[in-house]
Amino acid sequence: MTKVATHYDQVADIYDSRYDESGGNTYYSHICSGVMRSLPKDGKLLDLGCGTGLFMERYLRFGGEVIGLDISRNMIVRAKERTNSDVTLGTAEHLPFKDNTFDCVSSVLAFSYLQDPQGTVGDIYRVLKPGGSVSICTLGKNVFTSAVPAAHKIGEKLHVKSVGMVSISERYYKPDELSDLLSNAGFTDISVKRRSFAHVSLSPSLYSIAKKFEPLVESKIPYLAFNMCASGVKPKN
Repeated sequence: MTKVATHYDQVADIYDSRYDESGGNTYYSHICSGVMRSLPKDGKLLDLGCGTGLFMERYLRFGGEVIGLDISRNMIVRAKERTNSDVTLGTAEHLPFKDNTFDCVSSVLAFSYLQDPQGTVGDIYRVLKPGGSVSICTLGKNVFTSAVPAAHKIGEKLHVKSVGMVSISERYYKPDELSDLLSNAGFTDISVKRRSFAHVSLSPSLYSIAKKFEPLVESKIPYLAFNMCASGVKPKN
């Protein structure tokens, strides 16, 4: 995870230009809405891999309370500036919080970096209050994402400064894999859906075309969607 932390320290200054401007904002808002729909709007949220606080900021608009966690010090600085909330330096694989602390837990585009996803989901279950919910969005496994590792390796060799352009062992999930992670940890009311066909990496013209077809892809041929949103609930008893 040290390599991931170093990478995001280096790209913290350009992170928002990818996800908070123009097409990037539209893309990020779309996946965030998929995560948000499974969360209570006025609870105490833990956002894992919070980055510069973009999702935290969205959740705060609904009147909730947010604590962020990230492995990048430079990301944390920006998240604190954006949200004026508590943000903790740490890894999602060892959550530094007490049992039954949060009403909900979120993670947007960070789950693919986890080396022990089952351990993380188990720890998420631990820190959630009974009846609490988890909602994540991560890269799914399909024909498009299968080419991502090679692209990242080339970009790293060419010293391309771009968000996510780092060659590491990322995980791309199938729907049943995410469902099993949540189920094995004890979650119920599990939902897994593919989301987003218009990807931020596309050129503006291609992004516009993909966006028009996105509803059709998500409903009729979801395998072509890039990301997956998964959620579950910790039983009250």
